[in-house]
Amino acid sequence: METGITVRPIEATDRDWVVRFLQQHWGSDRVAAHGELFYPADHPGFVAVQQGNAVGLVTYVLVADACEITLIDSGIPFLGIGTTLIEAVTKAARQAGCARVWLVTTNDNLDALRFYQRRGFALVDLHPNAIQAARALKPEIPLIGQYGIPLRDELYLEMSLTDETWLAPWFCADHTSPI
Repeated sequence: METGITVRPIEATDRDWVVRFLQQHWGSDRVAAHGELFYPADHPGFVAVQQGNAVGLVTYVLVADACEITLIDSGIPFLGIGTTLIEAVTKAARQAGCARVWLVTTNDNLDALRFYQRRGFALVDLHPNAIQAARALKPEIPLIGQYGIPLRDELYLEMSLTDETWLAPWFCADHTSPI
């Protein structure tokens, strides 16, 4: 199925749109994770575009040999937008010489856990009650998350860029090349 989704790097002129997108989809332009507060609009990333409209966003940071996805959001689920954004970040990480791509999500985000694992990410760490510390940095984090699940833990997922066995069968079946 052709979705007509293209991806382009975030440009300086996109910053105001990125901030509005974050506020609309996340309720804030800041994110708290792993004990830090950061602003994804200040990070490099990619915008997914369909028929001239921005429909998704991913931001990341590169540190040493790792690429951390600091935010990913598909405005329209189940169209391949998120997968296309993951592919763009993975390609950028490889070009930068990174050995892995990683991210943090929360214990309530069951849809994200399914999404990431089907695309080759593996759970590598659990930080119980980390959301309590995150709320000290960002008090607007709710007590109850998706599906009525108490929001308390951070889950770390990682994709190796040096070990090709990370590729999920689903990921390979729908793509002509791994990345």
